[in-house]
Amino acid sequence: MRLSAPVYHLKRQARLLARETKIPLHQALDRVAAQEGFASWSLLAAKAAEAGPAGGLFARLAPGDLVLVGARPGHGKTLMSLELAVEAMKSGHRSVFFTLEYTHADILDRFRAIGVEPARFDRLFEFDNSDTISADYIVARLALAPRGTLAVIDYLQLLDQKRANPDLAQQVRTLKAFARENGVILVFISQIDRSYDPAVKPVPDIGDIRLPNPLDLSLFNKACFLNKGEIRFHAA
Repeated sequence: MRLSAPVYHLKRQARLLARETKIPLHQALDRVAAQEGFASWSLLAAKAAEAGPAGGLFARLAPGDLVLVGARPGHGKTLMSLELAVEAMKSGHRSVFFTLEYTHADILDRFRAIGVEPARFDRLFEFDNSDTISADYIVARLALAPRGTLAVIDYLQLLDQKRANPDLAQQVRTLKAFARENGVILVFISQIDRSYDPAVKPVPDIGDIRLPNPLDLSLFNKACFLNKGEIRFHAA
C-alpha cells in the first residue's frame, strides 16, 4: 500500500492533530495511520520500513566510513540516521547516538515512529547526551567499540559550538583517523545553509552544507540528502 506522504510528514500531521484535539500523540498517530488504511501506527511504520531507503544506503557503507545526512529542519534527517542505526543493529552491530539536542525519551519516540520497538535492540543501542560531546569524547567513548559499530553524531555543527573544543576541521580529521583505524561507521547529521533554495534545486547537495568555519568535506566518504520526501545518495 502506497502512503499519501513520507512518514515524517505523516508524523508531523499527527503532532498537529494531537495539539489541536488535545489527545495523546500515540492516539493521533493511530488516527493518521487509519486514514492511510492501517490498523495502527506501528503497522504503518513497519510497512514503510520494509520499503525504506535506509537498507539500500546501509548496504553501501563500509567500516571506517564517514557519512553526511543533510536536510533542512523537519525533512527527515534524524529519522534517516536512526534507520541506519536500526539497519546496523539488524546486522548484529552496535549503534550509539550522540546528541546535544535530544533526550533519551525523544529518541525512543522516534524509534517507534519508524516502527521499531526499542526493547528489540536494548543490548545493541546506546544513547549519549553528555554536555561534553566532542571528537575526543566520542573517540574515548568508542575506544572499545567492536568493528562495524555505527555511531550517529547529532549534529556536525554542534561539535564546533564550544570554544574550548578544537576547531571543526581538526575534530573531523580526528574522527576520520579513528574511524579508519577502528572500523566504525560515523554518521553526521548536518544542517543545510539558509541560502539553499528548493525552487532552484529540488534536493540539497554537498555544496549546501552549513559551515560556520572551514571544513574539508572530502573527509566524508558518503552523503545522503533529503527534501520533501526525495532522497539522494552519492559519494561525497
